[in-house]
Amino acid sequence: MQKTFLAIVSLFVLVSCSEQKSTKNFVLNGNIKGLKKGTIYIQRIKDTLLVPIDTIKIDGDSHFVSEFDLQSSEMLYLFLDRGVTNSVDNNIMFFAEKGTMNLETSLDFFTADAKITGSKNQELYDDYKKVMSRYINQDLDLVEKKFKAFKAGKMDEVSKMEEEQKGILKRKYLYTTNFAVNNSKYEVAPYVALAEIYDINLKYLDTIQKSLSPQVAKSLYGKKLNQFIAERKKIEK
Repeated sequence: MQKTFLAIVSLFVLVSCSEQKSTKNFVLNGNIKGLKKGTIYIQRIKDTLLVPIDTIKIDGDSHFVSEFDLQSSEMLYLFLDRGVTNSVDNNIMFFAEKGTMNLETSLDFFTADAKITGSKNQELYDDYKKVMSRYINQDLDLVEKKFKAFKAGKMDEVSKMEEEQKGILKRKYLYTTNFAVNNSKYEVAPYVALAEIYDINLKYLDTIQKSLSPQVAKSLYGKKLNQFIAERKKIEK
């Protein structure tokens, strides 16, 4: 009888613990292979500054869990304080959304090895970055060629390459606009508009804003985009 009573009590405790964990609407399961000791900070941008949401101490086990309430899908930052060693490779951006996400990487190639799953916004943003990286590489190639042409005094070639760079920039902006419109049901749409093409002609930002689904329009970045457009319209009157 006593054993049965203890079993029921244990079950009640387990259920209670499970219920407590489910009160947070966002869970990040992570693993940084090779990390033995350090501090992880989950951060968000507030008033142009990075502010911490959660702090996790790593001591022996490279696995970690971060749980908190997320009001809206948002680009967050995982910062690693390695403790004994300094590195510029210590910050990973990830597009958080309600539910459970997973983040795996390694200590040696912290940013390059990062694999993030569990977020549709993150999946779309990864696709976006792949395309954008091609434009960035094309521009970098032109920068190198332009520098060599400038040193050789070939100013006609320099002018030609500058025009090519303008063409690349135009394609980047048009691609971003189309990406945002085609993915208007996700918060990544207003995010890329604000982060990547904030200085584009207002008619394109208007097009993006009007294409947003009602839910996304009410999200963090949807509201910010609407506010930004209104402020630009006042300035450009």
